[in-house]
Amino acid sequence: MQGTVDGFSYGVVTPLVAYLMACLGGALGLRCTTRAMLVAHSWRPAWLALGSAAIGSGIWTMHFVAMMGFSVKETPIHYDKPLTYASLGLAILMVGVGIFIVGYRGATGTALFTGGTITGLGIASMHYLGMAGLRLNGNLEYNTLTVAASVVIGVVAATSALWAAGQIRGFLWSVGASLVMGLAVSGMHYTGMAALTVHLHGHEVTTPGDSPASLLAPMLIGPLTFLCLAAVVVMFDPLMVMGKPDRLRVEHKPGVPADEVTHHPSRRPSPRVGRQQSHHSSRTPQNR
Repeated sequence: MQGTVDGFSYGVVTPLVAYLMACLGGALGLRCTTRAMLVAHSWRPAWLALGSAAIGSGIWTMHFVAMMGFSVKETPIHYDKPLTYASLGLAILMVGVGIFIVGYRGATGTALFTGGTITGLGIASMHYLGMAGLRLNGNLEYNTLTVAASVVIGVVAATSALWAAGQIRGFLWSVGASLVMGLAVSGMHYTGMAALTVHLHGHEVTTPGDSPASLLAPMLIGPLTFLCLAAVVVMFDPLMVMGKPDRLRVEHKPGVPADEVTHHPSRRPSPRVGRQQSHHSSRTPQNR
């Protein structure tokens, strides 16, 4: 017997809040990735790690906020906590691999394609591993083509977001990219949920049980707290909003545009330039 699936038990509340969580995690992660491309080599891993954790936590939080509105009319839903937390770790790990590739190789060409693909697969893997943690009186089955579409959406969203992070065009650009990323991640989630059907065991029986909201709310406290702390770090970093490079950063780093390389005033001009200036000055009267 097929169960009656409802993904919007609370109306538009859960999709809207889930979208905002995806945007928050995406905005923090993209700004941290941009910041990593502007700092000295020794600080880059810390910023990339913070960005990976922010994006992974934001996507994971988005998924389970959306799952608060998921219900099957004929059976209560429970969650396997080890699998649920494993999906969080998987998201952070795979997103981190993609971000580190782009952070060190630049957001172009093969590096962008590889990093975006790994990050997108991490988003999709987090979703379906989290769904594997559902415990109910039935089996979950998926439509293969719809699942493939959700994975493609995840890869395209991740690649686009990493490309935007590599452009280093300021705070407003990253905000716009995070809004698009949040929309794409939410689209991936609900596309994956559209592929789902639930086949129940036995006869149709309505049994009492805890609501998904009461089960998931305690799990969300940790990632939400981390996102708030990451937001504080980003907000109080003096160069984050301005998007300007450090004065002492390493020149010609991968992913950093060439026009941002600082020129040191202490460098002596070439002899040819000096002779041209001397010749020019000899023909031009000085203004006293």
